[in-house]
Amino acid sequence: MADDHAKRHSLDDLLKVMARLRDPGSGCPWDLEQSFATIAPYTIEEAYEVADAISRDDMDALKEELGDLLLQVVYHAQLASEQSRFDFADVADAITSKMIRRHPHVFKDPGLRDEFLSSDLWQRIKDEEKSEHGGERQGSRLLDVPLPLPALTRAVKLQKRAAEVGFDWPSLALVLAKAEEEIAELKAAIDETPKGAQTKPTKRVAEEFGDLLFVMANLARHLGVDPEAALRDANAKFVRRFQSIETALAAEGRRPEDSSLEEMDQLWDEAKAAEPKD
Repeated sequence: MADDHAKRHSLDDLLKVMARLRDPGSGCPWDLEQSFATIAPYTIEEAYEVADAISRDDMDALKEELGDLLLQVVYHAQLASEQSRFDFADVADAITSKMIRRHPHVFKDPGLRDEFLSSDLWQRIKDEEKSEHGGERQGSRLLDVPLPLPALTRAVKLQKRAAEVGFDWPSLALVLAKAEEEIAELKAAIDETPKGAQTKPTKRVAEEFGDLLFVMANLARHLGVDPEAALRDANAKFVRRFQSIETALAAEGRRPEDSSLEEMDQLWDEAKAAEPKD
């Protein structure tokens, strides 16, 4: 492939680059050592970096991160192709066919549009697909929810799967009541912790804390909130406000450790008040 920096590269070029990197005779030694398992963590990381660029509304970063994520797809497809399992064309064909199949109101019958918006047509189509491929895993419908997902995301998906068969709180008020119940149970577990041992949580404290997080994930589902995105936003807000504290103290030649909690709380409130209101 010619080294032409003026050329606008295409997906085909990327596929050729990946094949070259994996060439046993002239490829990159690092790339040749990789496998599905070693590349998987990078795939997850790149997906998070895409989400981060979106949350920051950074389109230049998003363009780059989407490229990095696309590289992961190409990488896995190349590994599969080397093992004669499938190639990138198979991946593209599979997802295109799936999108057409799951959008009959767009590609088949426009009269299904209202049904698609007001019913579980999408889920019914998914269930039919699973049935055609041998059905759900034996034992439990919950086994289809991938274990490696972030815990909050997996909690929401587990609850959604259970809700599909009617195992769900019928109202938001009941979910809130359950959250309050879990908070009370966590407080009781903390109160039972021997004095001086709070720095190392007991098994019950950890369990009750997990129960509370699980209920909060359920609350997010009922509210239609993505808990991972909400927590990322909260993290960003904390970083922004704490950096304001650091900046204000640095202007006086001091650091946070040179300040008191009361002073930092005051600076925090000032940073909060200075933020634009939605």
